[in-house]
Amino acid sequence: MSEQPRILFLFSDTGGGHRSAAEAVIEALERAYPNRYDIRLVDAFKEYAPRPLNYLPASYPFMMRAPRAWGLGYRISNGHGRARALTGIAWPYVRAAARRLLADTKPDLVVSVHPVLVAPVIRALGRDRPPVLTVVTDLVTTHALWYHHRVDLCLVPTESARQRALAFGMRPEQVDVVGLPVSERFCQPVSDPLRLRQELGWPPDRPMVLVVGGGEGMGPLYEIARALASKGGNLGLAVVAGRNTRLQAQLEATAWEVPTFIYGFERRMPQMMQAASLLVTKAGPGTVTEALNAGLPMVLYSYLPGQEEGNVGYVVDQGVGLWAPGPERTANAVSSWLSGPEELKQAAATCRRIARPDAAKRVAEVIASTLSRRLPSPAPGAQSPRTPV
Repeated sequence: MSEQPRILFLFSDTGGGHRSAAEAVIEALERAYPNRYDIRLVDAFKEYAPRPLNYLPASYPFMMRAPRAWGLGYRISNGHGRARALTGIAWPYVRAAARRLLADTKPDLVVSVHPVLVAPVIRALGRDRPPVLTVVTDLVTTHALWYHHRVDLCLVPTESARQRALAFGMRPEQVDVVGLPVSERFCQPVSDPLRLRQELGWPPDRPMVLVVGGGEGMGPLYEIARALASKGGNLGLAVVAGRNTRLQAQLEATAWEVPTFIYGFERRMPQMMQAASLLVTKAGPGTVTEALNAGLPMVLYSYLPGQEEGNVGYVVDQGVGLWAPGPERTANAVSSWLSGPEELKQAAATCRRIARPDAAKRVAEVIASTLSRRLPSPAPGAQSPRTPV
């Protein structure tokens, strides 16, 4: 065993914010327990999976261009028996890779933030194994692959996700609702929006609508922004194109009817969310969670069939957002909500009430507590580890 307990985080860059959730927990661990753990973050598909599975992270953006086919595959495979059958069929093909991963990393604890990786890792670890924790990164319509009956603990973001875990055969003591881990930058107390607007150069005297499509600038952002601006009125727009340089150039070349600010990939998203009046976004779990933490109501214009479907109902039912697919309906929903400032204010308060900004910290505490129970006590005279907060 290494001098420092070794924690293996397993993820893959195949959507769902798997990497960002893992990084948020690692950030919380390093803040609360500096220099205590040897932490390894591994993209298991890219670094260890056999061909063609190792190409999945690179091909994922192209797969998302066929959302209906993705949704069909999601529904067909989403059952307790079907999920176990799929992992059983895949085991002979991935067995060598899973064992090589574990031989290389020699973990004292495994944290999986990807549903497909749970079953092969548990099987490769065998009977006398270290603890395995799952951190679920989908909010509501979670896939059965997240819920393996042999994990030590499954940490879920919502009560709906917990109920699905129980429906898929997990025991109540195996499941805990902690929220969805996001970076500490998105978990700060709400700041003065007028000061933030001044720093961003936004007008202080009109509602600001933040329009986003994830880091890759996906979806009909240009059409939505045009529909919002063409209505005119007393609002301003901040449109984030992400890494989509073609979209950014198109937006920057457009004449806008209202004050409009165009951005590429942005590190100031936490400040923008706290300064904005309303968010327009697809129903990605990370963005929804970040908006709740910022107290920012939202209008959802699309979702990925399968894991994001339930996010729409969650946002609407909680009273923190509206579902308005298509540019025209999105623009009408924004206009309707901005015309009722008291309703918008109430939705912002509800966002803050249901938010779980301490999710990453709670996961870090669970990891530390699990390791403290699992590993032997320090030798006499050695410095004792800190008790988890």
